[in-house]
Amino acid sequence: MNGNIAAAPRVETRMQRIVRQFTKFVLVGGINTGIDFAVFNALIYLTGITSGSGIFVLNIFSFSVAVVNSYFMNKYWTFQDLRKEGEETKFVQFIAVSLVGAGLNSSIVALFTTFISPVFGLSPQLWANVGKLLATGISLVWNFIGYKLFVFKR
Repeated sequence: MNGNIAAAPRVETRMQRIVRQFTKFVLVGGINTGIDFAVFNALIYLTGITSGSGIFVLNIFSFSVAVVNSYFMNKYWTFQDLRKEGEETKFVQFIAVSLVGAGLNSSIVALFTTFISPVFGLSPQLWANVGKLLATGISLVWNFIGYKLFVFKR
């Protein structure tokens, strides 16, 4: 033997693939959450709006900016969907899943900031961010399931 034994290729189980995809999805989500929060806080700073129906509109806008970035990162990196056929349909499906996620996310933020008063001496802006963090965790699960099973299914 000369020591140049090639290792057998590692076969990834279905569960390992899902865990790998979910890990990538969480990383992409972290980037997009950063984009979402940056735009959200810039809009709060510019408008002074921190609750009610106005915060719903600000959140929809910031969430939408992040969703466009999310589509491309998830398509090409997380789910490695390089197929060109049906591109427009996939984008529409992605937007549909994301709109439900945005509605869920924004409703949680609006309900949280409107019906639960800030605690621990937090400012209304920080309280809005606490609500957004909660909403982001819930919509993360919805979006992963929707993208995996509906948009980028193999």
